[in-house]
Amino acid sequence: MNDSLLPRIDMARSTMRPAEAQVAAIVLAEPDWTLAASTSQLAEAAGVSPASVVRFCRALGMSGYRQLRTELARDLYYQMVTKIAFHEARTIENSARAIDADELEAVASAISIAPRTALFGVGSSGLVASDLSEKLERIGLVCQHHQDTHMQLVHAALCKHSCVALGISFSGDTQEVVEALSVAQEHGATTVAMTGLPDSPVGRLADHVLVTSARETQVRAGAMSSRMSQLAVVDFLFARVAQLCMDDLETLLTSTRTAVSTHRKPLT
Repeated sequence: MNDSLLPRIDMARSTMRPAEAQVAAIVLAEPDWTLAASTSQLAEAAGVSPASVVRFCRALGMSGYRQLRTELARDLYYQMVTKIAFHEARTIENSARAIDADELEAVASAISIAPRTALFGVGSSGLVASDLSEKLERIGLVCQHHQDTHMQLVHAALCKHSCVALGISFSGDTQEVVEALSVAQEHGATTVAMTGLPDSPVGRLADHVLVTSARETQVRAGAMSSRMSQLAVVDFLFARVAQLCMDDLETLLTSTRTAVSTHRKPLT
């Protein structure tokens, strides 16, 4: 943002009075703390009077401390957006580098000819499983995923020798996914794990492993990094499956697109 508050404070600091400059130093050094601090707390931390905090705000063209905190909150939010975008872009790049091309080819080939593919995943991994299921169904492949874990077990039990069973778990130790993949394996399905840890319970059950590369922080809001990596691998996999189904691909996509076209409002 061109009008970001922190750079403005840094540029204006040299023209401020000493007391105001001391406030500026605290805000620049501890913006997160400042956001939660009161006027008196900021004044105490800077070693100045509360009046100096008010003068500092007015030197920046603001009405007072309330406006400063409002603009600071916006500034910190956009910094967070930038960090998330950077981190997710790196996650996708790392996932592309980590993927085993031979494993991807084997899994795509198996799915392209399987009479049915069953997908297992819960939580954010369940959302990823739903995304892959919808993609495969759009090109005419029979694919099953249900958010209910009991139904996932039913799908696993109905797998046969030529079916594919794909379990998604970044940690590789999600019990529901382990159980479903184990049942599918017992019934002869080709088993696939999409996980960040190949030597995990889910990974050890699989005939093929698609590695997802991600580094989660302590604050895992919706497991953002792992989900982004999983979605990237889903796209890699689907693109190859679609290539293998190329003979009928355009017809299938046109047919499914036409079926839902009446539910889209034309642009005016």
